[in-house]
Amino acid sequence: MNLEQIESIFMAKQGATKDFPFGDDTMVFRVMDKMFGLISLKTTPLNINLKCDPNDAIAYRDIYECVNPGYHMNKKHWNTITLDGTMKEETVKDMVNESYDLIVSKLTKKQREELLL
Repeated sequence: MNLEQIESIFMAKQGATKDFPFGDDTMVFRVMDKMFGLISLKTTPLNINLKCDPNDAIAYRDIYECVNPGYHMNKKHWNTITLDGTMKEETVKDMVNESYDLIVSKLTKKQREELLL
């Protein structure tokens, strides 16, 4: 999975925005100003950080060697996935969806309504 492919998965989410608050080598994806994903552009293969349910985070780490506790993140809630080809693209998409959904579920009712407009 290359940069364009993973970036398009993030940006396909309703209300997704992209910025570089940590410098030119870290792409951050947000919904309603809340981060749901991050791509490190300084690593090859690419690394992405995604929010996870704490139980799922541990399960992913047990199943996939390419999944580790979130680098520079709360390790209980975030995983770092190395996009080295060992994880199916569909699983990566599912993890992005889960991360996005977790963030949206914590938005206020008003924010969720704004997101749907």
